[in-house]
Amino acid sequence: MSQTPRILEARGAPGSSFGRKTKPKSVREIVYPERDGKPMADNTKQFEWIVTIKEGLGCLFADRSDVFVAGDLLWYPVEGENKIRAAPDAMVVFGRPKGHRGSYRQWTEGNIPPQVVFEILSPGNTAREMRKKRGFYSRHGVTEYYQYDPDRIVFRGWMRSGEQFRAIPESKIRGWVSPMLKIRFDIISDELVIFRPDGRKFLTFEETEARAEQADVRAKQAESKIEQAESKAEQAESKIEQADVRAEQAEAKAKKAEANAKKAEAKAKKAEAKAKKAEAKAEQAEAKLKALGLL
Repeated sequence: MSQTPRILEARGAPGSSFGRKTKPKSVREIVYPERDGKPMADNTKQFEWIVTIKEGLGCLFADRSDVFVAGDLLWYPVEGENKIRAAPDAMVVFGRPKGHRGSYRQWTEGNIPPQVVFEILSPGNTAREMRKKRGFYSRHGVTEYYQYDPDRIVFRGWMRSGEQFRAIPESKIRGWVSPMLKIRFDIISDELVIFRPDGRKFLTFEETEARAEQADVRAKQAESKIEQAESKAEQAESKIEQADVRAEQAEAKAKKAEANAKKAEAKAKKAEAKAKKAEAKAEQAEAKLKALGLL
């Protein structure tokens, strides 16, 4: 949100698109500019917050084809009125498909207004300007409106109640959970922190890059450990194969030794049989000699 108000609403305009229809002017003659000539941000801090919130919301609903998220996009709520417009720093529209748009012309989007809007304040924003913005969002159907001043660390929010906004009490804003987005807001160490439903933080681009690099380092370390484990497994497998070979060799030797032992036992039995036969012959010879009186 730039220092100059980015909301233009013509005096005497035929009401808003929220809750009632308006009769458009000759649509063919009307041009709806896609730029208003104002910068998206007045300083780097404001720009960083706009990008962080918009990209965080985009990641949050990345798997939802029916949620449109945009940042610094001109929103025209009334057909035929190109002076009634606003460019929220970030907005979320449930019920509309993703896709690129030069502007958000509500009557071509099923007449669905952005349900959630974010504004990041710069030092040049005035209280009058912000009241005007809040009034615009209230009139044109926004359900949740959040405003953050990163210089003063002030976070505020409004919820729709009937046809108007009601401010979220200061006693509840810290730790507040968006009913539609399910994200939680908190002030930690003098800075707004936004948590996704799973507890992860909305990160800046630099933080995302740092975490990606850390994840890459961890992935490489894990890959190195896997390679080392695979190498150890291969070495162990090689040792097992060698042990199997030695076991087979030992088994073969044992079988050969057993065969040799059986042969030796057979030879011993044969020799024992021969010895018994020779002993029997000797006894017969001794008996003959005794019979002849030679002994």
